[in-house]
Amino acid sequence: MAVSAAFLDHLSELLAGLGPLTVKKMFGGASLQVDGAAFALVFGETLYLKVDDGNRAAFETEGASPFVFEMKDGRTGTLGYWSLPESGLDDPDEAVRWARLGLEAGYRAKKPTKKKGRAMRDDIGPGPWDG
Repeated sequence: MAVSAAFLDHLSELLAGLGPLTVKKMFGGASLQVDGAAFALVFGETLYLKVDDGNRAAFETEGASPFVFEMKDGRTGTLGYWSLPESGLDDPDEAVRWARLGLEAGYRAKKPTKKKGRAMRDDIGPGPWDG
């Protein structure tokens, strides 16, 4: 299920209204990101958008399907990504509307970065600094 360069170009045009896309190739597919937030997977000729409890119902209502993969032992698994609904396949405005839902889920899932520096004394337990 390799992703073709032509399909990635098509997606870049289709989702141009979303902002600058970063494409990262992975496992025969690709991940799409905006501002460091992953919001989509691409496998074969299918775009899957990030789904969580905040937007899953909208994807279900439109008849989208979850990304399903087969493991080495024959079992199947799913990830939190669902296919772009048909209404967005050839309509850039509609595709961007759906992609924004995926991007919002990506921002919600993005873990806050920890600040580097000294740990708080409460975090490291008792020691010689305790009078």
